[in-house]
Amino acid sequence: MSTPPEKIVAQVLIVEDEPEHADVMAEALRRPGHICTIVHGIEAAAEELKHGAFDVIVTDLRMPESGGKLGVETDGGNAGMRVLDMANELQPDAETIMVTAHGDVPTARDAFKHGAFDFVEKPLDLVVFRSVVNRAAEQAVVRGETGELKELVQHDGFEGIIAGSEVMRKILKTVKTVAASKLPVLITGESGTGKELIAKAVHENSTRASKRFVTMNCAGQAESLLEDQLFGHVRGAYTGAEKDREGLFEYADHGTVFLDEIGDMPLSMQAKLLRVLESGEVVRLGDNAPRHVDVRLVSATNQDFSKKTADGSFRQDLYFRINGAHVHLPPLRDRREDIPRIVRHAIARFSRDLLPGEPIPEITDSAMLRLTAYGWPGNVRQLINVVENMVVMAIGDRVGDQVVRIDIGHIPAEVQMGDGDGLVDDASCGGSLAGTSLEQLEKRAIRETLKLTAGNREQTAKLLGIGERTLYRKLKEYGLR
Repeated sequence: MSTPPEKIVAQVLIVEDEPEHADVMAEALRRPGHICTIVHGIEAAAEELKHGAFDVIVTDLRMPESGGKLGVETDGGNAGMRVLDMANELQPDAETIMVTAHGDVPTARDAFKHGAFDFVEKPLDLVVFRSVVNRAAEQAVVRGETGELKELVQHDGFEGIIAGSEVMRKILKTVKTVAASKLPVLITGESGTGKELIAKAVHENSTRASKRFVTMNCAGQAESLLEDQLFGHVRGAYTGAEKDREGLFEYADHGTVFLDEIGDMPLSMQAKLLRVLESGEVVRLGDNAPRHVDVRLVSATNQDFSKKTADGSFRQDLYFRINGAHVHLPPLRDRREDIPRIVRHAIARFSRDLLPGEPIPEITDSAMLRLTAYGWPGNVRQLINVVENMVVMAIGDRVGDQVVRIDIGHIPAEVQMGDGDGLVDDASCGGSLAGTSLEQLEKRAIRETLKLTAGNREQTAKLLGIGERTLYRKLKEYGLR
C-alpha cells in the first residue's frame, strides 16, 4: 500500500497595507494549515525577505510607499512589482502571487514578466484565493523538497541519503559539483552524521564510479598494521608475511580511498601518507621499488583540525593536501526538519524486512514529536537504531492481524527522558546569524516550529518551552497566524 503524500504546510508572507484585508487573507490560509506572516509595507516586506524563509509571497499591487530605507522613490502602483523583484532576488525558490483590483488586471499581467506564479482579483473569492496559494505552495515546496533534491537523492550516487532541509540540499549540490573534479575531499562532522555516505556519493558521482571504493578507519590502529593495510608488503617483510600483498592504495588504483577518522592517524604515518599523496607512489613494507597508483583520497574526521594543527598532533602540510574541498555535515539537532523523513524511511525499510507484504506501520504524531524534539547526540546513526528498536517493539505488541501502530510508548526510555529541547536551530536554515536581531531569530524559531507541528499551537508551545498564552501573544505581536 502506498504512503499518502505529506500535507504541505507552507510559509506564506502577506504584504498588504490594509490590516483588515491582510487578516482575512491570513485566516483563509490558516485553515488549510499554512503559516502566515503579515506586513503592511514594502520596507517591512524587505526585512522579512532578507531574514525569513518563505514558500509563497502574496503581495498587493498598489500600496503607498515612501522609499525610506530602500532608498527608492516609486509610486504606489509599482510597490507590488518592487516586492516581486525583491522576492526574486532574496527568495528565489519561493512562488509569488499578485493581488489586484479588477481595473489593474492588465498591469497585473505584467507581473508574470517579474516571475509571478499567478494573480488574484479583488474583491477576493477566498476559495479561489486558497486554491491559487495551495497550488503555488505545492509548486514551491515540492520543487524544493522533491524536485531538484529528488533528482539528486534518487541518483544511485546518493543512495541512502535522506534529506530535505535547505542546508542538506546545499550540501548535496556541493557534493555533486566537487565529485566531478579531481580534488581531494575532507568531510567533517560529528560521529553518526553520515560522513561515509557522503564519501561514497563523491565516488559514485565522479569519473571513477566504475572503479573501486575502498574504506579504512584510522582510529585505534597501530602504526605497523596501518602501514601494512594501506601500502601492503612483500614476502618476508616480517614474520608471517608468507606472500606478497597489495595495500588499499594499490587495490583501489583508479578508484577512491576513503580514510575515516584520519585525525587519529599517528604522526609518523601522516608523513608517509603525505609522501604517497605528493608522489603518487607507494612502497610496500620490505620493498624498495615504488609502485605508481592513481587514487582519489576522501577523508573524514569528527575532530577540530585547527586545534590539532595548532598543537602539532596533525601535520599542517598534510591537512592542506587532503583539504582540497571541504564538506561539513551539521548535527541532526541542527536540521530537525529532516527527522520525520528519516523516521518514515527507516520504518518502511525495517517493516519490509520484518513484515514483508504487509502495510507499512503508522507512527503517531506524539511519537514523531518526541523524536523530533530529542537532541540526538549520536545523530542519524542513533536515530536509525532507535527506529529499528521501535519497529521491533511495535510488531511485538501486535495482537492477531491488527495494524501495527508505533506510539510514544515504543520509544526507548533514554530518548523519552533525554534532552527535549525542540527549538529549531537557525543553522538548519543555512547562513550566518551575524547581524540578525533577536526579534527575527524568535520569529524564525516560531515559524519553523509551527511548520514542524503542522500548525499545532499546543505542540509548538511545548517544543519552544513556553506557555500557550505566551505563544498566542507572540503570534499577535509578530503578525504570525
